[in-house]
Amino acid sequence: MMRPVSTDPVLTALLVEDDARLAALTAEYLGGHGVVVTRAADGAAGLDEALRHRYDVVLLDLLLPGMDGLEVCRELRARSDVPIVVLTARGEEADRVMGLEVGADDYVSKPFSPRELLARIRAVVRRARGQVGPTVNPVQVGALALDPGARRATVSGREIALTGYEFSILYALASRPGRVLTREQLIDLAGGSPDEAFDRSVDVHVSRLRHKLGDDPKSPRMLKTVRGAGYMLATEGD
Repeated sequence: MMRPVSTDPVLTALLVEDDARLAALTAEYLGGHGVVVTRAADGAAGLDEALRHRYDVVLLDLLLPGMDGLEVCRELRARSDVPIVVLTARGEEADRVMGLEVGADDYVSKPFSPRELLARIRAVVRRARGQVGPTVNPVQVGALALDPGARRATVSGREIALTGYEFSILYALASRPGRVLTREQLIDLAGGSPDEAFDRSVDVHVSRLRHKLGDDPKSPRMLKTVRGAGYMLATEGD
C-alpha cells in the first residue's frame, strides 16, 4: 500500500538522540509528514552539525553521552537563533525549567507521541517565522521597537537577539502597553496552547527577556510582574 504524500511544507530538523531505535522511528514518522530529519548520536556531533548547517528546528535529547543536552542547548543558543525543542525523560518541573532557561523554545517529555512532537515542531517553526496570528504592524514603546515582519527587536537602536517564542511574548505585551496579561493570555497570544506550557514556562521566558533587554530582574522598569495577575510592559507613566 502506498503511503499518502504529505501536502505540508517541507521542514528540516536535526535530531540529536543517542537511542538509535527511537531516533530511527522518530525520523521515519516525521519523514512521512514533511520533515526531513538529519540524525546525530551525541552532543558534540549534534552541536557541530547544528552550527554547520541551517535547520528549521533542532530536536535535542537532554541525556546524551559526553556533552549533555543542556550544555549543547546553551552553546547553540549563544551562537544561533534556531528553534530548539528538548526531548527529555526527566519529568520534574525543575528539569523542564532548566531546559528553557538555557535557551530551549519548547520541550516534549518521553515517552512522547510522534503526533505531539510533530505539532510542537510546526508550532515553534511558525513562531520563528512570524506566521502566528493575524497580520501585525511594527510597534514602539519608549526605547523598545519591534518589527514583526523582520522579527527584529531593538532597544535604543541596539538589536536584541530573541527566539521566536520570546519575540511573540514581547510583541503581545508591547502591543498592549500598560495592560496586564495573564500567563494564559500570553500563551494564547504567542500562538501556544494550555498544554504546550506548564505553570512556570512563561515566567522563564519573561526572565530571559528581562536579561536580554537589560531590565533589572529585582526591580524591572520595563517588564513588570503584577502579583497574582500576570505581566505588563510598562509605559513611561507606569
